[in-house]
Amino acid sequence: MRIGIDSYCYHRYFGDWYEGLQRDPGRRIDVFDFLDIAQGHGVAGVSLEAVYIPEDDATLGRLADRVAELGMEPVWAWGHPDGLRSGTDEAAAEDLLRHIGIAKRVGATVMRICAGSRRTRPADWAQHKGKLVPMLRPLAEAAARQGVVLAVENHIDLLADEMVEIMQAVDSPGLGVCLDTANNLRMFEEPVAVAAKLAPYTRATHVKNITTQRGDPRSFAFWPSVPLDAGLVDIEAVLGHLRAAHYTGLLALEIDYLAPAYGEEEEPQIARSLKWLRSVV
Repeated sequence: MRIGIDSYCYHRYFGDWYEGLQRDPGRRIDVFDFLDIAQGHGVAGVSLEAVYIPEDDATLGRLADRVAELGMEPVWAWGHPDGLRSGTDEAAAEDLLRHIGIAKRVGATVMRICAGSRRTRPADWAQHKGKLVPMLRPLAEAAARQGVVLAVENHIDLLADEMVEIMQAVDSPGLGVCLDTANNLRMFEEPVAVAAKLAPYTRATHVKNITTQRGDPRSFAFWPSVPLDAGLVDIEAVLGHLRAAHYTGLLALEIDYLAPAYGEEEEPQIARSLKWLRSVV
């Protein structure tokens, strides 16, 4: 396992923040600035959020060259914020298909995808699965033909057993899991038990920890991110399940909405989290 960082840690600096929870930081970065920051942190790889990257030829060519020059392992991250909208968005599926080629171009053999989000999840699992599996199957086949694995994130839209059902139903080397270590706690599932179920299918990660606030536990605001050593998730136990499953990919740090107790600036907590992660890996 190698330590990495997801560019979503800096989403505010890409011009994207949670209204009512976060503020504009007052300055912007681009993907090349992010790569310089990642290099400064000494990480082995990066997960690159596609939504923040222009898709013109010149940018993608320069990006591929820079990632190779730095010797970093890239994961191409597609689907923010709603992905395939739980299997209902054919245009999104076409876009995902196109991005498999982009992932290849920048040197990624793993492409994180979102099947949906907390906003798109249907109430009925049979209906949800009935839409999602037929959409994922040809996409996974297309990815496998190009030597790419689509890693479906548990994006507050799928319970652990549901994800296992999807993996088994599609049954393709082109499909796996992007294990977010904290998201299923936001769905009231125990994170270490989730990791035990999903580790055998895991091809990418978001290593994240969260805590609680006052308010409605069904709301996103109730569960802010914290440094990896300071939250409710037993990250070391999660890593134990990944080791047992012989996971060899990136451990990509992610901070989404930083808990107010830590201030507004993510960078000190990113540095703290990476230092802690190195101490336990």
